[in-house]
Amino acid sequence: MTSTYEFGILGPLLVRHSGAPVHVGAAKLRMLLASLLVEADRVVTTDTLVHRLWGDTPPLHARNTLQNYVLRLRRALGSTADTGPVRTHPRGYLIETTPQTLDLRRFTSLVRLGRTALEQNAAERAAALLRQALELWRGDPLCDLPGDAFPELRLTLQEQHLTALELRIDADLAAGRSADVLPELRALVEAHPLREYFWTQRMLALYRCERQSEALECYRTVTALLIEELGITPGPALRDMHARLLSAAPDLGRLPSRTEAASSPKAPGRPTLPVEMTGFIGREAQLEQVRALLSTARLVTLTGVGGVGKTRLALRSAAQLAASYADGVHLADLAALTAPDLLDRAVAEALGLRDQSARPPAEAIVDGLRDRQLLLLLDNCEHVADAVATLVLRMLRAAPGLTVLATSRHRLGVPGEHILTVPCLTLPAPDTLCDPQPSERSESVRLLVQRAAASAPAFTITARNRAAVAQLCRRLDGIPLAIELAAVRLGTMTAEEMLERLDDRFRVLRSTGMPGTETRYQHTLRGVIDWSYTLCTPQERLLWVRLSVFSGGFDLSAAEAVCAGEGVERDEILDLLAALVHKSLVAVDSTGPRARYGMLETIRQYGLERLGELTRHTGLRIRHSAHYRAMTLRAGAEWFGPQEVDWLLRLREELPNLRTALDFCAAHPDHVGTAVAIAVDLARTRCWFFSSVLGEGRYWLERLLASPLALPPDLMVSALAMKVWIALCQGDNPAAEVFLAECRAQAAGPEGPPLAPLTFIEGAHALLVDGTSESTSRLAAAREQFLRDGRRGDAHMATMMWAMAEAFLGDPVSARAASREYTAEAEASGAQWARTWARWCAGLVELRHGDPAASLTPLHDALARQSSFGDSWGPVWGVETLAWAVAETDRHTDAARLLGAAHRLRQDTGVALTGLRPFHDAHVAAVHRVRTALTPQEYTQAWGYGASENSVLLALRTGSNPHTEPRPGAGRAPHPRRNEDPRPA
Repeated sequence: MTSTYEFGILGPLLVRHSGAPVHVGAAKLRMLLASLLVEADRVVTTDTLVHRLWGDTPPLHARNTLQNYVLRLRRALGSTADTGPVRTHPRGYLIETTPQTLDLRRFTSLVRLGRTALEQNAAERAAALLRQALELWRGDPLCDLPGDAFPELRLTLQEQHLTALELRIDADLAAGRSADVLPELRALVEAHPLREYFWTQRMLALYRCERQSEALECYRTVTALLIEELGITPGPALRDMHARLLSAAPDLGRLPSRTEAASSPKAPGRPTLPVEMTGFIGREAQLEQVRALLSTARLVTLTGVGGVGKTRLALRSAAQLAASYADGVHLADLAALTAPDLLDRAVAEALGLRDQSARPPAEAIVDGLRDRQLLLLLDNCEHVADAVATLVLRMLRAAPGLTVLATSRHRLGVPGEHILTVPCLTLPAPDTLCDPQPSERSESVRLLVQRAAASAPAFTITARNRAAVAQLCRRLDGIPLAIELAAVRLGTMTAEEMLERLDDRFRVLRSTGMPGTETRYQHTLRGVIDWSYTLCTPQERLLWVRLSVFSGGFDLSAAEAVCAGEGVERDEILDLLAALVHKSLVAVDSTGPRARYGMLETIRQYGLERLGELTRHTGLRIRHSAHYRAMTLRAGAEWFGPQEVDWLLRLREELPNLRTALDFCAAHPDHVGTAVAIAVDLARTRCWFFSSVLGEGRYWLERLLASPLALPPDLMVSALAMKVWIALCQGDNPAAEVFLAECRAQAAGPEGPPLAPLTFIEGAHALLVDGTSESTSRLAAAREQFLRDGRRGDAHMATMMWAMAEAFLGDPVSARAASREYTAEAEASGAQWARTWARWCAGLVELRHGDPAASLTPLHDALARQSSFGDSWGPVWGVETLAWAVAETDRHTDAARLLGAAHRLRQDTGVALTGLRPFHDAHVAAVHRVRTALTPQEYTQAWGYGASENSVLLALRTGSNPHTEPRPGAGRAPHPRRNEDPRPA
C-alpha cells in the first residue's frame, strides 16, 4: 500500500491522501470505513460488516451490496484492490495501516513511550511525549457517526484518553509543575468527580503548594461523594495519599505510580511482584505483543526454551499492565511445587486468599475471583501443566474479570489459549562487527556488556574484540541465561579465549549427541551450563549439585547442615557460596534478617539432573528432611517464648522446603514418621493458622495418616489430635467427630496416665462443639498434663483455651481468675503472639463479666498487635469480638458496620461460626441487639459499608474512637458482596 494515506478516528472520521482531505460522504461508506479502521490490520469478517451496516435487518443480497460498498469506498479513496489500503480476504476485508497513518496507533505508541520514560524518571521527555499523544485527539471518537455505533470502543478510547491525561499530569508533577496543573485538576475533578486518581493528584499538588488543609479537605469531599453516589469508600491509592499527608511522609516528593497503586500488596510485607535486580534489555516488540494479546485474550502463554527469558518478559509485562487491572497483578511461582496436588493451594496463597475452611482450595479460588478484575501470572508451569490447565479453565469460566499470563516450556492446551513463543535476543548481523554506538547494538550485545560491567568492570568493546564479541553472542544464540553465564567470565579471559573454549565444548556435545529431540537452542544452553559447570572447582560443582535439593531458597545454616560433608567441609560453605554468587549461579537477597540464597530454575534443574547421577543422592534428601525436621522441632520447643513471631515468620518463609521434605518422606515408608513429626510441630506452633494455609495442614496430616503406621503412641495421638483441632477450627464438625473417635481409639491401651493431646482435644471439642462447662475441667487437666510432660508451649495453648472456656461459660470470679493467670503466663513468656491472645481474652472477660466499654481497649490492642506482624488468623476473631463489644456500648451503627467487616473476614478465610457454638451464640445475640435498635434499612446500609471496607482498619478506627463515622443515612446502600447476607450467620 502507499504510505501517503492518513486516517483518524480520535474525533470525526478523517481521511487524507498525500496531505489533501478525502471526502467520504455517504453514511454507509463512512460506517464501512470506520468498521475497518477500528480493527485496523485485522480481517473483519463479512458477517460482522453486514451486522454493523444494517443491524438485525440486512437487505436481501447483503453480501453483494457490501461488495459494492467496498468498491465505492476504494473509488472514494482513489485506490484499487491491488494498490490501496482496503484489501480483500477470503473471510472478509481489512484495511492496512502503520503507526504513522492511523492516529489511534500513533496515540498508543506515544503513550507507551511516555509511560516508559516516566518509569525511567525522565519526566520532561514523558510529558512531551504524552502531550503529543493527547494533541492527536480532535474530539470524541467517531463523533460524526450515529450515537449507537461502536459504543464499547468509544468508552474504551475515552478511558485511554483519561489514562494518558493522568500520566501526563504525573509527568508534570514529577517535573515540579504542581502549581501549573492545579487549575486543570480542579476542572478535571469537577468533570470526573468519581475518578479517584485525579483527586489523588490534586491532593499532592495542593500539598506541594503548601495548601495542606485544602488537600485534606479534598479527601473528605471525595469520600463523601463515593459513599453517596456508589456506596463505596476510597481505593488504596487515595487512602495511601491521605495517610501520607496526615503523617507528612518524607516520600511526598513523589507520586506513587499507577502501577504501584494497582499492585499494592494485600498483606503487609508480601509484594505481589518481585523487584528487578538487574537491568531489562530490549524486548520492545515482545512487550508490545504481550500487551496487544492481553488486550483481547484472557489466557496468554509465553513458551520457549529454558533460559530464554520467559519469566523476565512476563514480570516486566505484568508490571507495565498492572494499572489496567482494578485488583492488580498477582504472581504464583510454581517452580518449587513438588506435586500437582499442591497447585490449588499455591495459587490461593498467591492470590492472597486466606481460606481456612474444609472445602477444596479450587472452590475458594473460584469464589475469591468471581467478582475481581486482576491479572494472574503463573510462572514455571511445565512440570504441572495438566493440573494448571484444569485449574485455569475452571477459573476463567467462573471469573469474567480474570486474565491469566502463564510461562511454560510448552502450551497448556486450554481452549482460548494464545501462544507467544519468546524468541532469543536480537543478534549482530552475520559477518558484522559490534556497532561502536551502544544505542545501535543488538540486544544480545547490550546484555553482555551490561552484565559484564558488574563482574568485569574493565571490559569494554574495542576495535580488537568487536568481531569476537559479535561472534560470541551469535554462538550463544542470543539466549539471555547463556549470555549472563558467559559475561561473568570476561573478568578472567578475553572474548576470543572464551569463544575458543565454547567451540570446544559444543564440538564435544555434537560428537556425543543429545537425548530426545533437543532443539538447537536447548543444545546451546546446555553447552553453556555444562561449560560453566566445568569451570567451577570440584567443590563448587559439588555444592551446586547439592544446593539443587532446596525449594524456594535457603539460608547459610541450611546450606551448611544439608550440603557439608563428603568433599565439602562445613566451614568452606560460605566461601563456596560466595564463589557461586560471583559466577551468577546463585543469587543472594540480603534485605531480610538473614541472607537468603536462591538459584534460577534452569540452573537448579541442571543441578537436580546431576544430583540424580550421584549414587548417594537419597542421603542428601534425608539430610534435607532432617534439617527441616530439626527446625520444626526447635520451633515447637521455642514457639511459646520471645522468638515466637520470628519463628512463625521464618516457618512461613520456609514452607516450600518444608513441603519438599514432607513430600519426600511421604514417598519413603521409612521416613513417614519424620513427616508426621514435621506436620504436627507446624500445627503445634500454629504455623498453618498464621500463614493462612490451615487446609494444607489438614491435607498433610490426612495424607500421612492414611496408611497404618508404626509410630510412637504419643506422636500418633498428637497427629490425630491435631487433625481434630484443625477440623474444629474449620467448623467441620462431622469430620471432627470422626477424627476424635480415631484419636480415642488410638489412645486406648494399657493403663497409664492419660495422654495430654487427647485430654486437650476433648476439652476443645466440649467447648467449641458442645458448649458445655465440662470443657473447663478437661482443659485445666490437659494443661497440667502438658506441664508434667515438659511441653510448655502446648500447656500454654491449653491455658488459653481454658481461659476462653471460663470467659464464655464460667462465672465472673472464675473467668477473671483464669484471665489473670493466662495473662501472667503470657507476659512472663515474652511471646508476642501469646500476649495478643491474652489481651484478647482479657477483653472478652471484661465484655461478658464486667464493663463492655472497658473491653474495647484490650480488644483493640490485641487486634493492632496481630495486624502489625501479619497474622491472618487472629483478626478474624478480633474484629468479630469488637463488634460484640461495640454493640454492648449501644453504638449500634458502628456495631453493624463491624458485623459486616467480620463477615467479610470470615468469607475471606472460610471460617464458619455455625460450627463454633460459643462464638455463634454471641454473634447471634449481638446481631439481635443491633437489629432491634436500627431500622432494617439502617442496618443493611451500615452492614454493607463494613463489608466493603478494609475490615481490620475499620475495626481499629472504630475500636479506638467512639465517634468514627457519620451514620450512613444518605445515598443508596452498597450491595453486599456475593453470597453475603446482612443477617445472623
